[in-house]
This record gives sequence, structure tokens and C-alpha cells, in this order.
Amino acid sequence: MSPPHDLELGDRARTLLRTLVRRYIDSGRPVGSRSLAREAGLSVSPATVRNVMADLEELGYLVSPHTSAGRVPTDRGLRFYVDCLLQVQPIEGDTVEQLRRRLVRDREEGAEELADSASDLLSQLTRLAGVVTLPRCDWAVLRHVEFLPLSDRRVLAILVINERDVQNRVIRTERDFSEAELQRIANYLNAEFAGVELPRVRQRLLAAMQADQQRLDELMRSAVEVGEKALAEEQDDEGYVVAGQTNLMEFEELSDVDRLRQLFKAFTQKRDILHLLDRCARADGVQIYIGQEAGYEVFDGLSLVTARYGVAGEAAGVLGVIGPTRMAYDRIIPIVDITARLVGSALNPPR
Repeated sequence: MSPPHDLELGDRARTLLRTLVRRYIDSGRPVGSRSLAREAGLSVSPATVRNVMADLEELGYLVSPHTSAGRVPTDRGLRFYVDCLLQVQPIEGDTVEQLRRRLVRDREEGAEELADSASDLLSQLTRLAGVVTLPRCDWAVLRHVEFLPLSDRRVLAILVINERDVQNRVIRTERDFSEAELQRIANYLNAEFAGVELPRVRQRLLAAMQADQQRLDELMRSAVEVGEKALAEEQDDEGYVVAGQTNLMEFEELSDVDRLRQLFKAFTQKRDILHLLDRCARADGVQIYIGQEAGYEVFDGLSLVTARYGVAGEAAGVLGVIGPTRMAYDRIIPIVDITARLVGSALNPPR
């Protein structure tokens, strides 16, 4: 993900670039050579600073906006700063403990509630947009299922997943089922599939549907029909939850109406963001996409900082923060990292 860097930059150039990036992150304004020389604490003249800045601009790390004599970092300059110059700030122990308690508490309400809580916490701590993908079902185990008859050939399926997740789904069936029939179907499914991972349950039900229906008795046919509908993966747009989108309106560079419309449309449609989050989920550690590195036009001027969270040693999802490229990476990175660890810890059942 990271472009190659000119690692031969001298200490003076690194100091000036670090100082300029920090100043730009704080203010969002171009930085001039005179103020940069003063803040960097170097015993050099403004002319020397201008020469170094010109070299950094030639290397693609800085750019001069048309409306100012000062300079701002490019995506490449920010990448060098993140990879080579950044010193992250540790999170206070009290903050970590508050995060842990909140996530453990909300985990009792289910995995989706936990994802909502994590995205909200990320947004509150960073004042940016927090995003969390819902836990993948690969690791989910069916514990128990119940069915209740409704009107108009509808059935309420109550699924207990893993140790504590309870999901209610309304499904439509080919005919009306009595309460007694649904009880027999539930008994059969619980006897056959309790303790089995959801993907395997679905595979076995689909295989039974494709088998010779004449060889299935009435109970099995009904169980296959109702069970497959109840356990079918939902194909809606709930791939992730996001909180704090309106925080992005506070940044001048993102406040243009057309720009915000495109960004909120991306949040609503979710396709591009989900694709990018999927790429992040395949990599270890904290992942950072700065501006055009994301490969999507809507992310120009934005950065995404993510980390995976896991269950039972396997990746279950990814969470992160979306904000302007001048976000405070030194604060954001450890917040994202520890939140991912705490979400994973909350999802793992106690031993």
C-alpha cells in the first residue's frame, strides 16, 4: 500500500517536514517558510528553509496552493510522515478501561449492538466517522431455534447464535404451519444442527433441497424449507455500521455541498466502502489509506485507518475511522488498534 520513499532525506528535511505536517494537521492552512523556521527550532535562515521546502516539493511531498505562498503536504508527504516520522500517543489506562466496560456491556445485547457501540465510540473519541463491519458468520454456531406462527404464511424464527446472540427473523413459507408443526420442525433442527457452524448448516439444508424430494418424509421436507429460509444469509446492505458522518462537515476542506453529497451517498450505498474494508480485512495490523491510495474518487481528501478484530483466532471483521487526510494520526492509530483488540475480546466467549 505504501509508495516508495526517498529515505535519503536528511535530518533537517525530516524535521521541517514533520513540523509542517503537524502544523497543517492542526490548522488546515498552508505553512510559510518563516513560521516553519521558527517552529522547527532549527538555527537556519528562512532562505535555507525555502530551499529545503523547494526540494521537498520537487520530490512530491509538498505542494503550493495557488492562493498562498505557503505549502501543504501531498498524500505522498503524509504517507512519508505516517511511515517514517510519526510517533503515536499512548492511550490513557482509564480510557481503555471505559472502552472495555462499554463494549462488554453492549456485547450482552448481541453482535450487532456491539458493532453499533464500537462505531459510536470511535466517532466520539476521534470526532470523525467511525465504521465497523458486522462480524462474519463463518464462526457463528447455531445453538437453538424456535418458530412461532404468524398470519399470511409468515413465521417468526428465533435463532440463538453462539452463546448470547438472539436473532429474530420473519420468513414467508409456501403454506401455513400450525404451532405444533413448527415445534416438531424446531425439535428436528435442534437435534440435527445444534452446535454446528451456520455455513455448514446451510450447506446441508441446501443439499437436502437438491436431493430427491420423494425420499424425504413430510417432516424433513418442512424442516428443510423452513430451516433454509430462516438461516439464509441476508442479502441486504447491512454490511457495516457507521457513526459520526456529520463530524466531517466541521472540516473546511470537506464542507463543500457537492463533496458532502458524494461522500454521504457513498456511506449510503456502501459498495465502495465495503470493498475497501474487505481489502483491509485481509491484512494484519493497522492499515492506513491516504487520499488516492484508496483507489476511489470519493476518498480523495480522505484517509481511512482500520484494524481487524478476531474471534477464536480468526478474523471476524474490521473497524476504523474515516476523516480528512489531515487527521491526527498519532491519536487515531492507537485508538483504532485498541478498539479492535477490545471488540475481539468482547466477542470471544469466556473460557
